[in-house]
Amino acid sequence: MVNFTIDQIRELMNKVTNVRNMSVIAHVDHGKSTLSDSLVSMAGIISSARAGDARFMDTRQDEQDRGITIKSTAISLYFEMTEDDLPDIKQKSDGTGFVINLIDCPGHVDFSSEVTAALRVTDGALVVVDCVDGVCVQTETVLRQALGERIKPVVVINKVDRALLELQVSKEDLYTSFQRTIESVNVIIATYNDKVIGDVMVYPEQGTVAFSSGLHGWAFTIRQFAVRYAKKFGVDRSKMMDKLWGENYFNPATKKWTTKNVDANGKPLERAFNMFVLDPIFKLFDSIMNFKKDTAFAMLDKLDIVLKNDEKEMEGKNLLKTVMKKFLPAGEALLEMIVIHLPSPVTAQKYRVENLYEGPMDDECAKGIAACDPNGPLMLYISKMVPTSDKGRFYAFGRVFSGTVRAGLKVRIQGPNYTPGSKTDLFVKSVQRIVLMMGRYVEPIEDCPAGNIVGLIGVDQFLLKSGTITTSDTAYNLKVMKFSVSPVVQVAVECKNAADLPKLVEGLKRLSKSDPCVLCFTSDTGEHIVAGSGELHLEICLKDLEEDHAQIPIRKSDPVVPYKETVQEESSVIALAKSPNKHNRLFIKAMPIGEELSDAIENGKVAARDELKARARVLSDDFGWDNAEARKIWSFGPDGTGPNLLVDMTKGVAYLSEIKDSCVAAFQWATREGVYADEQMRGCRFNILDVVLHADAIHRGGGQIIPACRSAIYASAIVAKPGFMEPIYLVEITCPEQAMGGIYSVLNKRRGHTIGEEQRPGTPLYIVKAHLPVAESFGFTADLRQATGGQAFPQSVFDHWDLLTGDASVDPKLEALALSIRKRKGLKVEMPKLENYMDRL
Repeated sequence: MVNFTIDQIRELMNKVTNVRNMSVIAHVDHGKSTLSDSLVSMAGIISSARAGDARFMDTRQDEQDRGITIKSTAISLYFEMTEDDLPDIKQKSDGTGFVINLIDCPGHVDFSSEVTAALRVTDGALVVVDCVDGVCVQTETVLRQALGERIKPVVVINKVDRALLELQVSKEDLYTSFQRTIESVNVIIATYNDKVIGDVMVYPEQGTVAFSSGLHGWAFTIRQFAVRYAKKFGVDRSKMMDKLWGENYFNPATKKWTTKNVDANGKPLERAFNMFVLDPIFKLFDSIMNFKKDTAFAMLDKLDIVLKNDEKEMEGKNLLKTVMKKFLPAGEALLEMIVIHLPSPVTAQKYRVENLYEGPMDDECAKGIAACDPNGPLMLYISKMVPTSDKGRFYAFGRVFSGTVRAGLKVRIQGPNYTPGSKTDLFVKSVQRIVLMMGRYVEPIEDCPAGNIVGLIGVDQFLLKSGTITTSDTAYNLKVMKFSVSPVVQVAVECKNAADLPKLVEGLKRLSKSDPCVLCFTSDTGEHIVAGSGELHLEICLKDLEEDHAQIPIRKSDPVVPYKETVQEESSVIALAKSPNKHNRLFIKAMPIGEELSDAIENGKVAARDELKARARVLSDDFGWDNAEARKIWSFGPDGTGPNLLVDMTKGVAYLSEIKDSCVAAFQWATREGVYADEQMRGCRFNILDVVLHADAIHRGGGQIIPACRSAIYASAIVAKPGFMEPIYLVEITCPEQAMGGIYSVLNKRRGHTIGEEQRPGTPLYIVKAHLPVAESFGFTADLRQATGGQAFPQSVFDHWDLLTGDASVDPKLEALALSIRKRKGLKVEMPKLENYMDRL
């Protein structure tokens, strides 16, 4: 029975101090959706008997079939705290009722864009770590994303039942394994933490770590045990919490606490955590699983746990589940931890505003966000689009950071390319209706104040994926989200029936709306391309396209990987190109800028929109550039932000400023479509050494300069030992020792190489890390499972660009690659020659 009404939740939304926005994040298969079930059942939405098996937050059929989460799903839960617990909440609160807006995120690395979209609208994160697997590659990625958004984490160490039933570990081993996992998490937090939030490391004795079994529906924090023992021994609760973790030992003979693990006679003492916390759990497991029912029932009487008659008939695991759920219900432990330790919007928006808002920190919108003011100007960030049951329409899912949004309100819808004062990417429309997201259902509400998560109806056709909604004419945008994955795998799609083309085009539009990271575009050859972050991501996107968005049969090409073109040395000769009318000449040299600088530009450390002085200082201090040269960078390319540079190295050229725009346009064109295979360039620097211009302005217009400059750039690239770069995945494979041989043989066949392997302490599992070219990754998972009998489990995430060895102008292998790309793009199938671009003096 649902123990709250929508009106109750709506009333609590006004008490923003009692709202908690949080997402559940973790590595794939560490038990996020299963744990979310306990929270959902605590609110009475599903029965406690189904919690752990229902995976209520996996709303799509294919999520249930595959057993993985694909889309992040939001739900609002109502929770009452007891009066005794309220003093533990260190921030302001109002009454005992709390609203928790929970978002369950996918763990698979291909869907980490969904995680980014969820983190933007939440203030806290529940990080789930498998106690057997420990901290994995994706745990680190999602934690890094959370800390980058200034989100406070609390940790749940899940699947403790596996350690007890499968691995049969001792109490002390379990304690050390917990301690190791918590240390690993704290190392990541310390590395990526933004000091503004303060110390966000997690400590069991402060109650920011919970230990749980999602499948069996039980969990505990040290705080819960401390409350029990504090009553029994009549001591202070916080003192008891400190004693129950770390090097604290209790001597039953003298009834004294000590920090030494032996007593006066040298007899070993048991650690307090093992004695007071783990001991009752171990005893219950032992008596129930070994069918000692009398012992078990005697313990249950002491713990005041009452079983119904039919529950007393149960045996083994079923009885264990029932008993543990009553002894340590997961929902209570987790909800207490969330309410006490995660920040309310009022607390969080004070320190998050700098990271969220693009404009000055003293305008009315920034002040409204910082104060989380329901009466301020409306500032609402849409982080993703959620498909509705009505085909082709979407709920715009986002969070109100300031002001109040209500049905019928006239708002400004600002897309990611909007700049204040301009009319680009701006619509003024009314919000039709507002809904509360409740997992697989939505509930209509009248209005929604600042600090809450909401779905809007009627603005979806004006936004592509994300954007800012505001009522203030002077508002800047809320910052665009940075995704940790990039779409590196592409597939061309076409409809089997030519008459369905309009449906396909419409379907592609809807697909690109529904997923934060998918790219749908039409290539120059007229193909419809869908780009995703990996094989699984693409598979899901194409399935959605075929079944939901376009609803037509589709033919798809083999997956295609984008390459980048680059240069490896400084040009051997100066490239000269003349304009079509032969009155203007440009002299250009190409040279590589190095991997470090390319990465810095891609990560935004060196950016085109940085202030000139600041950028020149970074280039001269970190990358050894001459300060004068660093100030003469004309442009970054392609798209004004890419890792290629055009530098003006000329001395005293007349009329130079007049042709700057033409040269920049030619440079953008050339770096977007490289000379050999029409692929983007990366890591190239083009120095303009000298320019000879006609004295008459009419003879040096764009029509003359752009083709000349592009030819000169191409010619300089051809004589600078051109090469290709391919994208590389970092693959992390978890497997038992006997499966290692199979892994190496599969990696060797696919040009992969291992960069490290380590054993997970306390388990028979090994972790192999390797680099694998994306081009070789198709079918990798299937091959790996075949070679290791299904024992190896890979996770791959885009890592870096790697140079293919050889000179593209002479190497037959690279020539074959270039020709195959040209053929696919419908270009002339022959290598471009230098004399096509280089002119003679």
